[in-house]
Amino acid sequence: MRRLRVQIVQQGAWDTARESLPLAAGYLAATIQGRAGLSRDVAVEIVSFRGGTDVAAMARRLFVEPPDVLAFSVQGWNFRHFVELADTFKQVRSDGLVIFGGTHVANQAERVFRLCPAVDMVANGEGEHTLAEILQHVLAGRRDALGGLAGVSVRLSNDEFFTSAAAPRIQDLDAIPSPFLTGAIPLATPQGDFRYDVALMETNRGCPYSCAMCFWGGAIGQKVRKFSRERLREELELFGRSKASNLVLCDANFGVFEEDLLFVEDLIRTREKFGFPQTLDTSWAKNKSARFYELVRLMKQHRLSGSFTLALQSLDSGALELMRRQNMKINAWEDLAAWLREEGVDCYGELIWGAPGETADSFLAGYNKLARVTPRIAVYPLQVLPNTEYASSRKTHGLTTIRQTVDDFEYVLEHDKMSLSDNVRIQDFMFWARTLGEHMLLRYTWSALRRFCGLEQGDVVRRFTDWIADSSHPAAARLRDRPGLFVTAEVVSWQLRRIYDDPAFASLMSAWWTQDIVSRIPLQSRQLATLLFEFDQICRPMWDPERETGDLRIDAREGLTYLVKRAEVIDAPAVAAALDAGAEPGQDALQIREVDIRYRAGFREFVDSHEIAAHFFGKPDWDTAATPCAPPAARMALGRERQADGLLTPVAAGG
Repeated sequence: MRRLRVQIVQQGAWDTARESLPLAAGYLAATIQGRAGLSRDVAVEIVSFRGGTDVAAMARRLFVEPPDVLAFSVQGWNFRHFVELADTFKQVRSDGLVIFGGTHVANQAERVFRLCPAVDMVANGEGEHTLAEILQHVLAGRRDALGGLAGVSVRLSNDEFFTSAAAPRIQDLDAIPSPFLTGAIPLATPQGDFRYDVALMETNRGCPYSCAMCFWGGAIGQKVRKFSRERLREELELFGRSKASNLVLCDANFGVFEEDLLFVEDLIRTREKFGFPQTLDTSWAKNKSARFYELVRLMKQHRLSGSFTLALQSLDSGALELMRRQNMKINAWEDLAAWLREEGVDCYGELIWGAPGETADSFLAGYNKLARVTPRIAVYPLQVLPNTEYASSRKTHGLTTIRQTVDDFEYVLEHDKMSLSDNVRIQDFMFWARTLGEHMLLRYTWSALRRFCGLEQGDVVRRFTDWIADSSHPAAARLRDRPGLFVTAEVVSWQLRRIYDDPAFASLMSAWWTQDIVSRIPLQSRQLATLLFEFDQICRPMWDPERETGDLRIDAREGLTYLVKRAEVIDAPAVAAALDAGAEPGQDALQIREVDIRYRAGFREFVDSHEIAAHFFGKPDWDTAATPCAPPAARMALGRERQADGLLTPVAAGG
């Protein structure tokens, strides 16, 4: 008997050099392959596309030999593509079955069936068991009885559908076969390298909170369910053997449970055994217990830390109340951030622009307040996601929304505290705030400008925005415009690629500094501020090593490849920390030393994710430092350019 051919289709959000690991599709495929009665009679295939793949290319891949069942893992960024593919599939296989699943379409059958007549079914909850049961009905010739399954919406005719009762949550997560241990998701390239941008894992499912903007995995306000330690340990070992550098957890509140500490201990053992994974990134628990602090110290000790996220979303009390986050202890964030600094742990803040209750002024005030603690701030435009409280209470907040053509998310244009003109103004601000701040094109310079000039981080961003709008520099003209109103992750990635691809960007930053900033700094502090600015420019990740001047050597360390060059720098992190504390930097930190700067290679593959990109910034190797340079020799790479142009005269570090 011919096997039933099933294709599970997933598409990542970004057009990355490496594909995104298709975790959701992997769970579905592993469940089908592991279920009695399906593994023999069903041939299942995962088809995963990069974010930049167009519909025609996807159709060519899928429909040369069209399957019997086409199941899509739908998110806001791929919804429109998948609607088109479903329509085409029905043209080539009118008897084929099209299933949509995922948080973007769960409980949205009326809209899905109206917009996409080719969709036959929508899975409204966790899809692993649901898809397996659908296929069992299809194999038994019972497609007319699919409405009897729990957790589905089934099209009855062009304008009629039926939605069954919700399926119960899967309590025993180990009942879902591992997509890694079963081989449902292949981990290696033909050359034997790890094939994905990051390794994705879940250690649990669910979130006890009910934030108004969130529908985390369709399981908000629920008890958290956990995978077993034994299973997770085996998956970690597989990632270690596969040389997966960056591990990212899909958990909502890591650090809550004793199991989280055990997981990190197992990760440390895995790294000691295989050298991989190198780093761990996750969404941390909102409320911090003693276990959280123990975890952070343990990860720092073993150099596993990625970046810790201060997921504040807003600093305005009214907005937080409407967001259902006003009682979270994370709002004691300043003490937490101070502790992280003392521990030497990198952190960044998260804010949402456009939340009900937030005004342009309160947002900018919150941005500047957060920037005094951590200059690296990720700012996201509010999207009204399906199944969230914001979606059901839009009239209460006076929300006006719009969907763009590039995705299917609802973006907020205005609400009762935010006009469209306010939105346009803050989106303009966000464009460079995300580029300069979130992606750390400036990192330690902010401290000098706040201390010496009284310029808050938001003030500097606005100055840069105004300067680049009027600048005659050739690179400014190329970087001024952006597509659309909303500053999404895709827009930021597009801008970063333009920046790093442009050899003149370093010259543009130099011109901005000398033309707009230097004269605002008191004379006695100019060189120190400039040395911090120089440090930031020198330590930007290496995009194109072929463009680098001077000697550049390759070094291998702990299983990773690094690019190394010599430069003259001060201890910028120590200097910035002193300035932020209102103290005078120590003389050791002010010494200009010739030192190796070590850059992790391969930045091009990870530019889209600021969390992962943070690992690629240059870091001074102080063990290689030469004797302190005399003050007149304080000429670093960009300093030499400016001196040649007559733009900067070097002075002693302290004066």
